[in-house]
Amino acid sequence: MTKQTFEKAISLLEHIVQDLETEDLPLEEALKKFEEGVKLSKFCSRKLDETEKKIIILMENNSGKLSEKPFAPDQE
Repeated sequence: MTKQTFEKAISLLEHIVQDLETEDLPLEEALKKFEEGVKLSKFCSRKLDETEKKIIILMENNSGKLSEKPFAPDQE
């Protein structure tokens, strides 16, 4: 089993949503896809929470206080 990544999970989730919206699936198959989608959604949510915590830690100054700075990707 390969390690799940955020990108893989989002891609699978998008595919599941598309299938549920466009395909005429039997109830059992639709429910199975929905359950898989819920698991993927929870996985993605956890990954985003973990990433947010890492960013907050990186933004703490030397005295341990959090300094809020706007995200500016073009500035270095």
